[in-house]
Amino acid sequence: MSSLLEVKEITKRYKNGRGVQDVSFDVAKGDIYGFIGPNGAGKTTLLKIITGLIRPDHGSIRLFGHNITDRFEQAMERVGCIIETADAYDYMSSYDNLKLSARFYPDLPKNRIDQVLEQVGLAPYKKERVGGYSLGMKQRLALASALLSNPQLVILDEPTNGLDIEGMVDVRHTIQQLAHEQGITFLISSHMIHDLSMIVNRIGIMNHGSIIRVGNVDELLTGGLTLEQYVISQLQTSKEADAYA
Repeated sequence: MSSLLEVKEITKRYKNGRGVQDVSFDVAKGDIYGFIGPNGAGKTTLLKIITGLIRPDHGSIRLFGHNITDRFEQAMERVGCIIETADAYDYMSSYDNLKLSARFYPDLPKNRIDQVLEQVGLAPYKKERVGGYSLGMKQRLALASALLSNPQLVILDEPTNGLDIEGMVDVRHTIQQLAHEQGITFLISSHMIHDLSMIVNRIGIMNHGSIIRVGNVDELLTGGLTLEQYVISQLQTSKEADAYA
């Protein structure tokens, strides 16, 4: 399977000592890749680097074979993403918010906005002002925005944040359906291990700015371990190693 995303030895250090250190991993075509770690592990920083929002101190990133430093527009052309919280105009409807975004994609089918709103469960509320939406509904609108351009790779940072149980199930179902029926590849960052365990086929575990384990879920989970148990054990091992360092 070919890699759509290649991250090589990415390092970014801030003055407070936080950041990411020598991170390398790849996401293959067809993956639902779970990027897991506790709050503050560096997940969002890394996703911002991958999408060009932050420049790394050193290292390289290639998307669809293009280096994001040299050919940013070509690299991001087939990527949709949510990093932290997507902004929307509260005084406008979800439909009109997406209509604004659609101006950047002149070749979109006329019914594309209705399609993505249906996929995320917002179709009945598409004419309501976003200011009246719950946090979970705003998260669904953000997901619709990430899907609008028919991307081949979707990068999601905490996509189920603020959703109730029904909303979480709906988002998981949407991701699985898009991956299996349309061949969309996903990189999903989250600290909600149980939620990710139901959909991912590969994982990368991050702690204190470093990747401590990567691999196929089926190969990593032996002896009846759940993904949650495995991740916790790896984080504990990392903590003990840091204590002895």
